[in-house]
Amino acid sequence: MKAETEAAPLNYFLHSYGPASLPTMHLGWVFTAVVMIVLLIIALLLAGALFRKRTPAAAQAIGRENEGMRWIYIGTGLSTAALFALAVYMLITLNQVAQPAQPPALTVTVTAYDWWWKIEYDDDDPARRVVTANEIHIPVGRPVLVKLQSADVIHAFWAPLLAGKTQMIPGLLNRQWLQADAEGIYRGQCVQYCGLQHAHMGFEIVAQRPEAFRAWQDAQRKAAAPASEPNAAAGQKFFIEQCAGCHSVRGTDAAGKHAPDLTHLNSRRMLAAGLLTNTPEHRIEWTTRVQDLKPGARMPAFALTPGETAALSAFLSTLD
Repeated sequence: MKAETEAAPLNYFLHSYGPASLPTMHLGWVFTAVVMIVLLIIALLLAGALFRKRTPAAAQAIGRENEGMRWIYIGTGLSTAALFALAVYMLITLNQVAQPAQPPALTVTVTAYDWWWKIEYDDDDPARRVVTANEIHIPVGRPVLVKLQSADVIHAFWAPLLAGKTQMIPGLLNRQWLQADAEGIYRGQCVQYCGLQHAHMGFEIVAQRPEAFRAWQDAQRKAAAPASEPNAAAGQKFFIEQCAGCHSVRGTDAAGKHAPDLTHLNSRRMLAAGLLTNTPEHRIEWTTRVQDLKPGARMPAFALTPGETAALSAFLSTLD
């Protein structure tokens, strides 16, 4: 699976591409096998009851009160032992995925909002700190510590091919780690119902070769290039006037903190937490029809004139 391909769908949850998800995948296989065995036993017992021939009993006859108790005792004992064994196995799995085998190569703080993800790459030097949205880049073969928090309601971070699910609770900082053993784009999703657009709160994890990841990180640290072309400059002015209260673009006067940082907007594959592909047409469609596309989102829809549309599109296209 290469990084330039489409993201792997969430229904690949019975596969693993990293050591943080491998024990969880095995646990899922075991639980699935146990459930199938139980269903098979129940089906066989029902079939036996349907086809077994018995001598008809008198309508007024009452069976012995202790009849069949031996099988009830056996079934209760077996099910109790099986459930206890599964509980022990689950605790062993939790211990296996609690810590990586080696210190994390980097730390990423993910903050969940209704309905998008703020991604911050921690660094002791504030000038080297990277802020992006809805897309997490990581180096292949290196463990990554992910700090998880919520800005509003309870969310849950889940990238099934790389790690298990972790709750994101307001006022509480949770941690998990993940690691990708192959280049690729791995899809993630909020899996704790969080409101109207819960289903449209996705993210992507892009696993790259270490040198490619460092190049991406260096590019993300740069401020936006000045908008020199007249139409783009007019679009930047419009953006500062209408959008800077929520969005930020480093290198401009836009310094909003309530919506995604758009400094390197065009480096991302998707818009609106995975709802749209990142094309010039979709960027304008999102701006003008946001409440049609994602009802309940905090961003209002803008009614743009043809001139404003062309200018804003030109400015957004400079955000590489």
